Amino acid sequence: MQEVSKQYNIGVIVARFQVDELHEAHVELIQHVKQKHRKVIVFLGLSPLKCTQENPLDFEARKQMLLCTFPDINVLYIADQMHDDVWSNTLDQQIRHLVGPTQTVCLYGGRDSFISRYSGKYDTQELLQEVFTSGSARRKELSVSVKANPAFRHGVIWATQNRYPVCYPTVDVAVLDEQRSRILLGRKKDEKKYRLIGGFVEPGHTLEQTVRKEVMEEAGIEVNGIQYVSSFVIDDWRYRGEVDNITTSLFTALYTFGKPTPGDDIYEVRWFDISNSLLDDVVDGHKMLLAAVLHIAAQQIP
Repeated sequence: MQEVSKQYNIGVIVARFQVDELHEAHVELIQHVKQKHRKVIVFLGLSPLKCTQENPLDFEARKQMLLCTFPDINVLYIADQMHDDVWSNTLDQQIRHLVGPTQTVCLYGGRDSFISRYSGKYDTQELLQEVFTSGSARRKELSVSVKANPAFRHGVIWATQNRYPVCYPTVDVAVLDEQRSRILLGRKKDEKKYRLIGGFVEPGHTLEQTVRKEVMEEAGIEVNGIQYVSSFVIDDWRYRGEVDNITTSLFTALYTFGKPTPGDDIYEVRWFDISNSLLDDVVDGHKMLLAAVLHIAAQQIP
C-alpha cells in the first residue's frame, strides 16, 4: 500500500464490496486504513437497481459482511447519482454530519475507484494494491456453483423476492409481400398452428434492429418499410402466475430479399393470403396481433 504523508483524523473508504465474502485485497485495504486512522467510515455504493448482475447484494447484506470482520468500523451508504458532481456533493454532506469541525478527512479508493470522478472538498488517496482480485470474476464463478444447504436456498429466494418486477420487451412482425396481399407466418415444431415472426429485444438493441434480426434469424429474409402498429400484453403460458410478463410491439414490414427459410426455433415458414379466415390458423396468443394487421389491411383496400 502507498503511504499517506499528511496526518488525518478520519479515514473514509468508498467502495461496493459486491462479493460473498471479503477477499484478501479487501481485508488489506481496510486494515491499512485502520492502521492510519483512529476512526474509519465505509460508504457502500448503493445502486437504484436491485439484485442485478453487477449489484446483487443490498446494503444490509454488505454491511453485515464488513462488520463480521471489522466490528469497530462505521458502515453507511452513498446512493448512486446520475451526475458525478451531485454524487460528490452528497458524499461531502454525509461526511460533514459525521465529523467535527476541526477533524480532517481523507477518502480512500482502490484501482478504478470513485476518485477520478470525485469533485468534492476532501483529500483523496488511491491505495496501490499488492493483491488483485476481481469482484466480477468472483460473481461469475459463484453463478455456476450450487450449494446443498438452506442458507443457499434462502439467498436465492431472497434475491427473487427483492428485485423489481420485469416486463420483458419483444417484437412481433407481420412480414408482407410487395403487394401487401400475403403475410409470412412461422410454425414451431411442436405446434400445429402458425405465428408471427418475432422474439425478445436484447439489451442495447432498438425495436427496429430487433425486427430485422428476428426476421433474418427465423425466416432468412430481409425486410424494409418497417412500421409500428401497436403494443400488446401477451398472455404467455410461461409467465402465467408470475409477476413478470411480456409486452410486445407489433410491426409490419415489407419483404425485400431472400428465400424464406426457417431458422432458430421456427420449423416452417409459409406465405398466406390475407383474409379474416386466417385467424383460425394462428396460435391463440397471436390472434389479437393478426387481427390488428387484418384491420390495417382492410383500411388499405380501395
